[in-house]
Amino acid sequence: MSLSPLDPSTLPPAVDVSDNSTALQAVDEVIDQGPFAATWESLAGYTPPSWYRDAKFGIFIHWGAYSVPAFGNEWYPRTMYQQGTAAFEHHVTTYGPHRSFGYKDFLPHFTMERFDPAQWVGLFRRAGAQYVVPVAEHHDGFAMYETARSRWHTGNIGPRRDVFRALLEALDEAWLIRGASSHRAEHWFYMNPGLAFDSDVHEPDYLDLYGPALRKEITPTERFLEDWLLRTVEIIDTYQPQLLYFDTGIEEPSFEPYLRRLAAYYYNRAAQWQREVVINHKWEAFRPGTAVVDLERGSLASTSPTLWQNDTSVSRTSWCWVPDHDYKSAAELIAELADVVAKNGNLLLNIGPQADGTIAEEESALLEAIGDWLGVNGEAIYGTRPWLIHGEGPTRANAGPHSDGERTSYGSEDFRFTTMTEVGHDYVYAVALAPVSDRRVRVRSFGRGAGLLDRPIQEVRVLGHRGELAWELTDDALEVTLPAGLRATAGGPVVRIELAPASPHQRIDFFHGLGI
Repeated sequence: MSLSPLDPSTLPPAVDVSDNSTALQAVDEVIDQGPFAATWESLAGYTPPSWYRDAKFGIFIHWGAYSVPAFGNEWYPRTMYQQGTAAFEHHVTTYGPHRSFGYKDFLPHFTMERFDPAQWVGLFRRAGAQYVVPVAEHHDGFAMYETARSRWHTGNIGPRRDVFRALLEALDEAWLIRGASSHRAEHWFYMNPGLAFDSDVHEPDYLDLYGPALRKEITPTERFLEDWLLRTVEIIDTYQPQLLYFDTGIEEPSFEPYLRRLAAYYYNRAAQWQREVVINHKWEAFRPGTAVVDLERGSLASTSPTLWQNDTSVSRTSWCWVPDHDYKSAAELIAELADVVAKNGNLLLNIGPQADGTIAEEESALLEAIGDWLGVNGEAIYGTRPWLIHGEGPTRANAGPHSDGERTSYGSEDFRFTTMTEVGHDYVYAVALAPVSDRRVRVRSFGRGAGLLDRPIQEVRVLGHRGELAWELTDDALEVTLPAGLRATAGGPVVRIELAPASPHQRIDFFHGLGI
């Protein structure tokens, strides 16, 4: 493949960010105004907003210049410099020596010329997503937004527009919540394999893109940490995201005082905007109760007492676009959503657009299938809370981070439970994790012998069906015959029971009870 290298004459001068004193003073002034101080004790007063707790489902977007080579995964900017790897050999064979064609040279070819933010957002709405989190900057150091702290951003190179702002404005038009993710922390060491041989990472003219490129074992310096903080503050102030997601790297001890300042700044800014916001983090980067923990590509073995999030992707192969994805099925993704929600979590599902700004047909189809299922069964997901138990069935789901490498094959006996109380009506939902072939659904946890229902069942419904329903309650289970003609979707059906009212004076539930 023949790609022309970057023309250095098209670049503006490097940005001098050596003196951060004035910007840091402005950060501290916002913190001093409150209501949050930069202490863990003060930040423990944070409460996740209702909009996030109710939303359940968001879209993650890994877009960037790594989708130009589209080889391996989104770590190509690093692995292409790691000698002895498939990515290194691929790069030399396809693009030539690293000294003459390095990662910077992909940036002009990341044009996104077919990017249509309204079209993307329309797809996300049809998928049933309630919030969207595009990557603001990945480990590669190329900002997807127009930053004043670097010349390496989409306004100067590639798309030559602020694609980040364009997408967020389209989200606003569609009443979806805007988010942003930062993966900047690992840029400290990310490009260091290029220093081990003759590559363009050595070139002084590109140190502001490739640097620091130091050893991972070395603690980041105050200058790097200040820059990390101020880049994040810039995203907050310029784009006002209501969700701020952080990848790994910030759990390193050196980040701790900067995390406290960042959280206090963000929460105080949100108070000024009169908006409620969320910080997602991994591992133990933030103290419990000060932000929402995120589990990458994984789930929990049981229900968490606190709200959490699983971020995963439509593919097992990569977070960014590559042509040889190992895609999950729509049924798997729907089951994963139900599993996470039943355990008091949210699902942030990633897609990876192509370099021309389009979303691959396979990924669009998966989102459409999820939206089709949610269109019928969303009542069992949105706004729900965990039930007494998270599920039943013989199939043990994979648990822990990075546990989605192998498919979990659910059967007809596997269910996840959620519950909702609406104007005095108490509903419990049994979400089948696999399609049902014989039209018979048996939910053992609803049986009299299970002892989990503290009141009689007043009504049984199958979501998506308004007519009469044949069902029988025994000691062993609630047995439901699925109605003929029930709309087929990629996921399993949902059985809803309504418990007898605790109060004799019960309001009519026009929306869930009468289906208005």
